[in-house]
Formats: sequence, structure tokens, C-alpha cells
Amino acid sequence: MELKRMLVANALLGMAGGIQYRSLKKATKNPRLSSEQTLRNILMYAKDTVYGKEHDFDYILQAPNDTELYKRYQEKVKVNDYEDLRPYVERHKHGEANILFPGKPILYATTSGTTSEPKWIPITQEYLSNIYGKMTKVWLYNFIQNKHKVFSGKILSIVGKVIEGYAPDGTVFGSVSGVTQRDCPNFVKVLYSNPQCVYSIADYNARYYVLMRMGIEQDITLIVTANPSTIVELQNNVNKFYDEYVNDIEHGTLKADLNIDPEIRAEIEACLKPNPERAAELRAMKAKYGKVLPKHYWPNLQILNTWKCGNTKVYLDKFKDSYPETMLHQEFGYFASECRFGLVMDDTNNTVLFPHFHYYEFIDEADLDNPNPTYLQLHELQEGKRYCPFVTTFAGLYRYNMNDLLEVGPNFQNTPTVHLIQKVNGIVTITGEKLHERQFIEAVHEAEKETGLKTRFFIGFADLNILGYQFYYEFEDQSITQEQAEKFTEKVDEILMRINVEYKTKRDSLRLKMPLTHRMIPESFETFKAQCIAEGARDGQFKLQLLMQDEKRHEKFKKLVLEN
Repeated sequence: MELKRMLVANALLGMAGGIQYRSLKKATKNPRLSSEQTLRNILMYAKDTVYGKEHDFDYILQAPNDTELYKRYQEKVKVNDYEDLRPYVERHKHGEANILFPGKPILYATTSGTTSEPKWIPITQEYLSNIYGKMTKVWLYNFIQNKHKVFSGKILSIVGKVIEGYAPDGTVFGSVSGVTQRDCPNFVKVLYSNPQCVYSIADYNARYYVLMRMGIEQDITLIVTANPSTIVELQNNVNKFYDEYVNDIEHGTLKADLNIDPEIRAEIEACLKPNPERAAELRAMKAKYGKVLPKHYWPNLQILNTWKCGNTKVYLDKFKDSYPETMLHQEFGYFASECRFGLVMDDTNNTVLFPHFHYYEFIDEADLDNPNPTYLQLHELQEGKRYCPFVTTFAGLYRYNMNDLLEVGPNFQNTPTVHLIQKVNGIVTITGEKLHERQFIEAVHEAEKETGLKTRFFIGFADLNILGYQFYYEFEDQSITQEQAEKFTEKVDEILMRINVEYKTKRDSLRLKMPLTHRMIPESFETFKAQCIAEGARDGQFKLQLLMQDEKRHEKFKKLVLEN
């Protein structure tokens, strides 16, 4: 049966994915031509919308060549962040059509923004069909090219909840990855190790338990989850509940005290049956190894697909040597709620871009602080250099600033590849929470109002070693105790969860730990600034972000902490 499923999946994905793969190769042979054609296609698609008329898309399209096209586009359409586009999205959310794109979105993806209001990222049918339809086929096809037995067993894929709620006009908002999995072909759907209702379990401990109780019973050959911190938490759940898994597998049950909605529990339990043979195998593994790892219970695993770039190395180190040596740990690729930029095709970290579906612009890292920077085209990028990307899509994003720093890798065909280095412009992330400096400032000021405690100075640091943040406060009242300060941090943490949806998700799912609290000496900022000036910083140009990931500066503030 397993062999038949693998042969069917390989054959069908080989045909469907192969067609789209050849289209991608064709587009990447001439990125200059593809970029021009794609921008013209997007502008033609949206020229009769409110946004298209306001920004003279018809005039831009009359440009006789690519150079003039880009010049007119930059003149008529300024660089946008989400707040610039929010008024247009709000009109869509309240039922209006033809605002950013023809018609209305078929769903929204929500993610954290720079304010207390989350971003609502519209997804059009055009975008879903191309990026999450055609390109997903290439992604699955690519798995087969790297490991032809990847579909010989089951797939453990951790996605979000399909329906999280509704816009005012009734349009769904939820997980695009969940929708993609829900709508995948039946020959792929039968390979998943658990029913989709598992992703609707609100309690994360219970959700992890069910994922692993069902997964560990089966022969998993492919794991897909963007965030490697999820892999860490899944194994933590294994370490804690292994014996309970084995008991459940033996009897075909699901632990009674798990916090699961009765309807979801009933759907899961309908999939279970006693498996004493597998239970005996798992007990033997524990007797032999003590701590049972994925390389023991999933020895045939072919591919683990997660992020490996940016800050994720700290998580990768936590499960180093835990998986089969023959497994390919493949980079998930440069991917965000706003845009799936491309795919990783091999065992490098380099993302192959989609010049036939997105129009890309870039600013050189050295030009980021320039008020009039030069915007570079895809074909102008240089290997080894770093850039900030801006994207235009078929889903209503125009010259959209991703606030990311990318490094260029070798070409795929004639098109540069990229990989993520870090967030920029006041945004810090440890495990995908994208916490903005202004959100941290807002949370501290709100905590001051709610607690009555006043700070003279405060600063926060992302700390990969603890998988959380460290918050430092200089209180106006120096008699405030460490216990009071920790209560203050609890309030800041509570507010951050309220104003940043991704921060809340990561805290709830245990991937982001409770922030640590430090009280600082009087005149801490002045002391820090004096140290920096003594080391050569210019007084008139001295700037300090209040939320950052900077080990050197963090070390300086550690020395300004009050002794308990």
C-alpha cells in the first residue's frame, strides 16, 4: 500500500510539478524580461481599481521600455508599508470590491504589524492559484527530486487553523498554509499523519500531544513546519509524555485529561485503533536508548523542511544529532504572510525567486539610510551583497517594504537567489513574533499607567540564549523591589500579547519564554552614553533603539544592573 501511494504521488507530482518547474526555469533565464512582463501584468490586472486609478497605472503602462516603466512606477507609486495600505484593505474588509485589485479577497492572513492593530493581508484567487497552487506543486515535486522516497511514508505538517474568524463582510481570515493543506489533491491528503481538526485545538500542550501521539505511531518520511522552534517543542512534549503516548497507541485511545473540544476529540478518536505492536516497539526503544529521539522512532525520515536562516540557528542546535543522518534538512525558504517569495530547490539556504509572479525591487544595505535611495532591479543584484526587498504582487501589495535584510547567493539559471539575514527598521524577532520597538514602548507606557510605577529609562534586548527577551528598567523610585519589577514585566508581557498577535501565539505555544526583568542603577542611560562616546561615538549623532538584538550593547547594560 505504501509503495503504491508513493508511486502515485511521485507520478502525479512529477507531471504537475514538472510543468510548473519548467515555467519557473524559463522565467529565471531572463530576469530582466520577466520582471518587466510581470509588472506590466500586475498593473494591467489592477489598472481599473481604486488604487490603480489613483496611481495612474494606465499612464505607467504606456511606457515604451522597461527603464521608463520602472521610472514611472517609482514616480507614481511611493514605497508602502502596511499602514499606507490599511485604509484600502479596510474598504475590502467592509465589503467593497475593486479597491486594491479586481473583486474582493477570498481570505485574509493576519500577522503582527507595527501598531496594536494586526495586519490583514488580503489573498486573491489569482495569488492563491499561482503561488499556493502552481508553485506548491513545484515545491512538492522538488522534494521528490531531492529524496525520491519522501512520500513512501506519512507527512507530519504543522499548519495554522483554517478559519480563525471573519472580516466585517464575512470573508474568512485564517492560515493560508492551512487552506493549502485543506485544498490539496486527495493523493497528497491521504499522506498526512493527522486530521486537520488537530490544528483547531486551542491548548498548545494538547495540540502538540495529539500531533506527536499520532505521528510517533506512524512511519513519518516528511516533516514540514516553517518554524524550527516548533520542532523543539514537539520533542519537549515527547520527553514529557512518551509513556502516555505508548499507552494510548496500545489501546487506541487519547489521553482523557487533554483540554480538547469534545467535537474535535470525537473526530480524532474516530481515526484511532489499538496498535499493540507499535506500542511494544516504542517501549523497546525507551529500554534501549533511555531518551528516545526522532532518529529512533522515525528512522526512515527523508526530509525535514524548516527555516534555517536568520535567528533560527539557536533552535537548530537544540535538535542537532536528533534526526537520521541520511535525512535532508532543507531550508523552508524566504516566506512571510505578505508574500511567498520563492522556493529552496537544493540543500543550500538559497531561495529561488518567482520573477513570473512577483515584481521585486531592492535597496543596497549601504543605501538604507539615504532619503533618496536607488532602487535596483532583480537582474542588478550582486552575489554576496545585502539588500532590503520591496515587492509588488497580484494580491494588492505595491512596492511593499518587507523590512528584511537579504543576502544574495548564486544564480539559479540567470536569476539571483536570496536568503534572510535579519529584520530591519526597529523590528526584532526570535521565533517569528516580529516585535516592533514602538510596540515595546507602548507596552511599557501602558504598564506605567496600569501599575502606577514610573520609569526614567528602559530598554529591551532579544536574547537567543534564553529564547526570550530581557527587559531593563530604571525606575524613578529606586526603592522598587525586584518582585515589583517582575510584576511590572508581567504587565508589559500581557500588553505585548494584546497588541502583537504573533507575540501572543509564540508565548502561548511556549516557543517564546517569559521575559526576564532587571532593575538598573540611577542615570543608567547617561552612563551608557558616556561609555559609548568615550569609545569614539559622536555625541551629536548618538542614537539608541529601545528594542534590539545587539550582544555588544546588551553586555554594557548587564553591567548597569542593580545588585539584589
